[in-house]
Amino acid sequence: GRRNKMRNFLTRTASAIVFVILFLGGLLWHPTAFAIIFTAVVAIMSFEYMRITLGDKERVAQGISIFANILTFLLFFAVYRYGIPSQWLLIIPLMIIPILISALYCKDSDGYKGVSFTLSSILYIALPFALTNLVVFNGDNQFNGIILLSIMVIIWASDVGAYLFGITLGRKFGKKLFPSVSPNKSWVGYFGGLIISVLAGYAMYKIGIMRYDLSDVLMLTLIINITSTFGDLVESQLKRNFGVKDSGKIMPGHGGLLDRFDGALFAFPAAVAYIILTNL
Repeated sequence: GRRNKMRNFLTRTASAIVFVILFLGGLLWHPTAFAIIFTAVVAIMSFEYMRITLGDKERVAQGISIFANILTFLLFFAVYRYGIPSQWLLIIPLMIIPILISALYCKDSDGYKGVSFTLSSILYIALPFALTNLVVFNGDNQFNGIILLSIMVIIWASDVGAYLFGITLGRKFGKKLFPSVSPNKSWVGYFGGLIISVLAGYAMYKIGIMRYDLSDVLMLTLIINITSTFGDLVESQLKRNFGVKDSGKIMPGHGGLLDRFDGALFAFPAAVAYIILTNL
């Protein structure tokens, strides 16, 4: 028992370290590294989402959908990195057409039901990641991953805080956050996550990583914390609905990438929208 727990802990820690190193490389090293890592993440998450929702059915539609998701990210990247005309983004809504057509040729009698998943993956997975290009490139197509990294640090701080407060205090004083979807999550855990994410945001403000007014840093932290919590709950509901424990096995001890980025799928677009709409 204890040896197994220790092995699991070491496995989780090792895979988390590899994961963090990859992302630091992608966000701090070079835009090409950013493109490769984020494209791979979009592809893997899309694959996991398809496997959860459709299993082995509608393979052609699944393939088209995964391709559309990769293309969505890369088109945004090309516009913001290389300055290609933004009209090229019109290809993204065009990808809806082959996805819908593929339902016509589906051998399963309920082929059209799958459309809700093959289409929603573009909105649920591809667009949130594609929108990160708006904050990693400035108006001169110069790359700076610091803002996106700080968004991710707040998401991680929120997760870690919720987990630590949840397992220490949540069981004693735990009114459940959303028992029908995630019986382990408590309000104590949620507020713990909020406190740790605010501390992380404040620390990055003081160090000079987040070069916004403190009020904007705190507002951004609050938006990220709330949206990432809902993102987590929505993915929990998805898995519960389809009777799946983990979205995949790519990260030993952590499950799939969809499990790791469930909060980011809501926090990325919300944070990017706040940054762009308030001209930060």
